Amino acid sequence: MSRRLLFLAHRMPYPPDKGEKIRAWHILEHLTKRYVVDLGCLVDDPRDLDHIPVLARACAEVRAVAVGSRLATTARALLRARPGTPLSQGWFYHPELFAWVETGLRQRRWDAAFVYSSAMAPYLMRAPRLYRVLDMVDVDSAKWAAYAAGTRGPMRLVWQREARTLRELERRAAAMFERTLFVSEPEARHFLEVCAEAADRVAWVENGVDLTRFDPTVARADPFPPDTLPIVFTGTMNYRPNVEAVVWFAERVLPRVRARHGRAGFWIVGANPAPPVSALARLPGVCVTGSVPDVRPFLAHAAAAVAPLFIARGIQNKVLEAMAMALPVIASPQAFEGVRATPGQDLLVAEGAEQTAEAVCAVLEGRHRGLGPRAREAVRRGHDWSVTLARLDTLLPV
Repeated sequence: MSRRLLFLAHRMPYPPDKGEKIRAWHILEHLTKRYVVDLGCLVDDPRDLDHIPVLARACAEVRAVAVGSRLATTARALLRARPGTPLSQGWFYHPELFAWVETGLRQRRWDAAFVYSSAMAPYLMRAPRLYRVLDMVDVDSAKWAAYAAGTRGPMRLVWQREARTLRELERRAAAMFERTLFVSEPEARHFLEVCAEAADRVAWVENGVDLTRFDPTVARADPFPPDTLPIVFTGTMNYRPNVEAVVWFAERVLPRVRARHGRAGFWIVGANPAPPVSALARLPGVCVTGSVPDVRPFLAHAAAAVAPLFIARGIQNKVLEAMAMALPVIASPQAFEGVRATPGQDLLVAEGAEQTAEAVCAVLEGRHRGLGPRAREAVRRGHDWSVTLARLDTLLPV
């Protein structure tokens, strides 16, 4: 008889069209080969509900709970706010999902559980007879600390509190769960700096890339105007690190590049552009696409991809996907962390506006021929999902 596993996620892990959902989907799909899986998840985008049939084919049961409007979610988080409790814990709490989990625990329905993100850990804090694996992915408390460091005014205090309280939740969860996973060895070691007592229970499973889906040999229509040198950035464009990255590149780097290559343009490709991102479309050479059906044509026909992130936790899918498409990538040191590749050989790592502009110009001028094919080979060796997820099999009970 097959063992039954609970997979609990803070967002529906399908469609795999953004970083957190890409990792969640590939792990879920992998686990269905070994377990009968029940999926419990929250839904913050009503359009995701259209994809329940896909998940229902993979899982024995799917309990997808819509969280309602952002206002309703915020109100629920504030009502559940307690001293010492992170706001994100209340944000991702829903009584319907909690009741479903509690019923399954009382019935001893599951042999093991896989919990995706630290904010979902409280759903299973009181389940000591269940083998539990928590995939924190990143050290989220460090992200909030970085937000606080770059913010002034009252919100600085809010982010500081969130960093402090979430760090304590992460530590308590790591002490209670049988295994805690991160997306890379550097991220795991960063966590152990503040939670050394969990060293014997912490491991990492790196992000991968679907090399069949991101295949540069497949013909795709060119989305760019003729006679341009397109530089692309892909990602969800209301996410603060992405917003800060593209604003900085458009304002500080692109003018330097266009001074040498007037045909160069910057395409910001991704859904939900925040107002500061939309405003960039007024700058010479900048195009903000908004949501697109498929990012692959943009990667297939671009001259280069950039990932100039200042705040970046774990492994960036945008970097892996561009490399898989044999596209030259220029990444900041933060965006490069965790990627199994050699700077200068498989991609370029640059810091600061002048260095980044020089690296982009070098690619546009053909001074790094072969960089793209070497990039794809690097992710094939180090980030094929079949390679990265094999490690997961050693961390769960048979």
